[in-house]
Amino acid sequence: MASMIQPDSPATIVLGLGNLILGDDGVGVHAMQRLQTDSRVPAEVQLLDGGTLGLTLLNHVAGARRLLVIDAVDAGVPPGTLIRLEGPELRGMPGSGSVHQLGVADLLASLGLMGQEPEELVVLGIQPASTELGTSLSAPVAHTLDQVIEAAIAQLSQWLQSAGEDAKGIALSASRPREDACTNSA
Repeated sequence: MASMIQPDSPATIVLGLGNLILGDDGVGVHAMQRLQTDSRVPAEVQLLDGGTLGLTLLNHVAGARRLLVIDAVDAGVPPGTLIRLEGPELRGMPGSGSVHQLGVADLLASLGLMGQEPEELVVLGIQPASTELGTSLSAPVAHTLDQVIEAAIAQLSQWLQSAGEDAKGIALSASRPREDACTNSA
């Protein structure tokens, strides 16, 4: 099988998933839009708006050492609840954990089959209130979006510090353009 890995794969990728026209399902894409202009995101971190691309994202995330996924996660808890999953909690994750059904679980399983599973993987999610047709986030999910951004920044800082890199002193201009390898929000 030909290699799908990009030779210059970044060590750390943040992947936002969701569909902007299905209400709270678009929370991962909304988070990516916010992170793209957040000066606290280190330059070496790649931000990907994965939209609803599913397995098409394999060649974009294969080879990453650390992967942070932001998505709507249906865990059966009150709407707007922040959900954090990592390590063993993600092994064998049923597709019903994501509102994209098997999309996230299939992506992670495929990375494992390819021998390209990231060393560190964290999913930050918000319990959706509504995934019906609509372009706005519900009030509980919109309220929690700031918490997801802060949790993402904290996770990135932790990863960079544990990798021996100095996350302090990395300052980016808020106007610095971010290049996304993939954008598909519909």
